[in-house]
Amino acid sequence: MDWSRRHFLQAAGALTVSHGRLLRAQKQGEAADLLLFNGKVVTVNDAFSIREAIAIRQGRILAVGGNELRNRYAAARMIDLGGRTVLPGFMDTHIHLAGHSQRYVDFRETKSIAELQHQVHEKAKELGPGEWITGGDWNEYHFAEQRKPVRSDLDAAAPNNPVVLTRAGGHSSVGNSKALELADINKATPDPERGIIEKDSSGEPNGVIRERSDLYTRMVPADQPQDVRESLLSNVREQLKLGITSVIEAGSLVEPNVAGSYAEWELLYRNHGEELPRASIQVNYPSPAGEAKKGAALLKEFGKKTGDGNERLRVGSIGEMFADGGFTGPTAWSLVDYKGQPGFRGRAFFTPEQMRTNIEEGHKLGWQFGIHAIGDAAIAMTVDALDTVLHDYPRNDHRHYLCHFTVLPPERTLKMMADDKILIAQQPNFTYTLEGRYVETLEGERLARNNSIATPVKRGIYMAFGSDNLPIGPMIGLYAAVTRKGESGVVYGPGEAVSMRDAITMYTRIGAFLTREEKIKGTLETGKLADMIVLPEDPLNIPAEKLKSLKVDMTIVGGRILYDRSEQS
Repeated sequence: MDWSRRHFLQAAGALTVSHGRLLRAQKQGEAADLLLFNGKVVTVNDAFSIREAIAIRQGRILAVGGNELRNRYAAARMIDLGGRTVLPGFMDTHIHLAGHSQRYVDFRETKSIAELQHQVHEKAKELGPGEWITGGDWNEYHFAEQRKPVRSDLDAAAPNNPVVLTRAGGHSSVGNSKALELADINKATPDPERGIIEKDSSGEPNGVIRERSDLYTRMVPADQPQDVRESLLSNVREQLKLGITSVIEAGSLVEPNVAGSYAEWELLYRNHGEELPRASIQVNYPSPAGEAKKGAALLKEFGKKTGDGNERLRVGSIGEMFADGGFTGPTAWSLVDYKGQPGFRGRAFFTPEQMRTNIEEGHKLGWQFGIHAIGDAAIAMTVDALDTVLHDYPRNDHRHYLCHFTVLPPERTLKMMADDKILIAQQPNFTYTLEGRYVETLEGERLARNNSIATPVKRGIYMAFGSDNLPIGPMIGLYAAVTRKGESGVVYGPGEAVSMRDAITMYTRIGAFLTREEKIKGTLETGKLADMIVLPEDPLNIPAEKLKSLKVDMTIVGGRILYDRSEQS
């Protein structure tokens, strides 16, 4: 039995459905809303059994079995899978789906700085002189020039507009000269707390700021909620084509009447919830570092806590509450010097005392925590703080977790995590997409075992998968988890790979455990929510390289087909 199923069974127990209920379902009939048959239904149950058919009624799974279900149930809609594969819907446990206003430019598909300049120039023409231009998701390793854009590139594209563009991953931004001037940043400006202002060979700011993009963005006129609602709806709906039926949105605001607030998510799901993936919304700890008492008061005023809501939308953990920066800065907090940078170990965003105090205040109020910790120093500090709080204020089944967990921490920290049942929401796709940054900043075992999977899970630590938008598609995450390959094809730490069975489990069943929903979703079992996807091929039995191009044929949420690739134009 694979580790994930064995440990999951010990912690959560098997789902049970009363015998009487099953008999009533069969006796009454026969009636079902949807029946999929003649396929490979991968249940991800304790035995990881594979069946042929699945029946659905009123948003729940009515039965899973062989093709004889065609004779037991008369469904309003019958789908012959023709040998295709059905999986539980993927759950992305760390994603950012914020809406964007008219001033925003999307650089996910941009392949060169010249193309980026063209996009910025066109936006400047659209908005007119003086208007801020924003954008995101550029990646220098995908540019033909193989370098970061700098202020002079943006000056040439939009000389009459302030511009700030955030890198994929969100830990650094580049601005042009007008943006630097408005932010009052010049040659004499020292590095801000928790951040770095990059300089060129003459000591002038080159436009790139690591971790403190707010030095730019605070100058940008705030988006009004109504300006980003349509974009938010589109971004959330887009996940269906990737087979994502549930998400954990990483970091919203408790304050109402602002873009990105939990109240805006409530409005979205009140109006469109039946059309979208299910969502658990992390909320930011609502206070600056060191002001935990103020944050606790604001949390009480918010009036909700982890788990409140319903099967469509619920309050998640407090997060991300950054313990450190990230490698897209790069400023992840390390126990040793960065490769080729003597004396530089990244940045801690809290002192140990501040981290412990914030966790203590939220923990006492009944909140779950999902804390950003990437470098091994940040992971060790965060786990020490959690351990102290859990010993001072014991709480059964807290399910606190770390987001990311990139650099493998010391054995002492791993043991503490296992003993305290601290979980992990990791992004295996980082090994693939962020390969360039890791090669620049890590070496030896720290490079080989980045985003370690096998080591923590062998110690009994639960790990769920997500993407952090780098990229969102789960197929890249599965590919990286089972091959440990970067974009170049180099394999990093093959001993940290897991089986496809375990990778699928971590992208489905363990994600549901993270949000305390393992009894209602994450596997294809009778009585659970009918959230599933149809794939044209079986990921358990195809070469790993084919995963990168594998498309989702159909996505079903609550028994409703919300995406069908055959119907797309």
